[in-house]
Amino acid sequence: MELSLLMRLRIAAAVITGVVLIGILAWPLAASSEPLSAVRASDISTGGAITLLILAFLTGLIAYFVSWPHGREIGILAVPSGLAIWAVRSGSMATLMQLHPAAEQRQALFAAFKWDSIFWLVIVAAGFIGVLLGQKIISSPKSPAKQAKSNSKPTQYLSAIIALVGSAFIAQFCIRMLAQDVAVLDSKLGAIMAQPSVGQIVFAVLVSFGVAAFVVKKFLDVGYIWPAISTVLVTAFAVISYAKLDVLQYFVRQWPAAFFTNSVISILPVQIVAFGTLGSIAGYWMALRYNYWRKHEMK
Repeated sequence: MELSLLMRLRIAAAVITGVVLIGILAWPLAASSEPLSAVRASDISTGGAITLLILAFLTGLIAYFVSWPHGREIGILAVPSGLAIWAVRSGSMATLMQLHPAAEQRQALFAAFKWDSIFWLVIVAAGFIGVLLGQKIISSPKSPAKQAKSNSKPTQYLSAIIALVGSAFIAQFCIRMLAQDVAVLDSKLGAIMAQPSVGQIVFAVLVSFGVAAFVVKKFLDVGYIWPAISTVLVTAFAVISYAKLDVLQYFVRQWPAAFFTNSVISILPVQIVAFGTLGSIAGYWMALRYNYWRKHEMK
């Protein structure tokens, strides 16, 4: 089940489509006049958000055709790959903390991040819709309908809920383990973490959601959609758990802006959604490859 050269070229074409259209050409929509400012959905104008939605849809549509006949499986990589460029070019959470020194300012900032995550996920979904439209344009009406699964609707819903919550839990746990920087003991809060580097964030989020998607595919037989959606839950849970006003007030008094109660809270929503989606897709396909290996290679 090794990837052929042609398949690798299709994947590269889809990724390049997203990098060029979203990551490079659409960068002015998110870029700030401050060179080290972080990418935030709230800084994008209404017109810019609509433009980005349309562009994400077109990116998914184009990626479907450049990676055809496997556009349904590969084209979905385009938009999160483009957002990943923004996530790497962005300033850090520590920079935002420096620009918002008061505890109340930081609390409002973290509260807005829950909506930021939803916005970035909607952008990814727009690209996915573009891929589905491409599939609808090309697909043959003669293809037989897929046989319905034997599982009942309640069972499917239960599996989806477990996959969603389980993915968020697994991803958050792994991110805390992998996104490591300087740790310092605090008498009140225990271990606190310095801002991880961009490379650590990329690695931690990709691997964490890859593990989550692998696990839910292996044990629940669900797709990468649920781990990808759980990126929103990871940010929301981190904000609710670690961005309480009394904790932020203590931090303002005791620690520099580069330190956080938890490494998850030090990662921007655009970084969570972009790399989390890519990791979810990769983990899903790794699970399929593992199942294939168990079935054919171990006989």
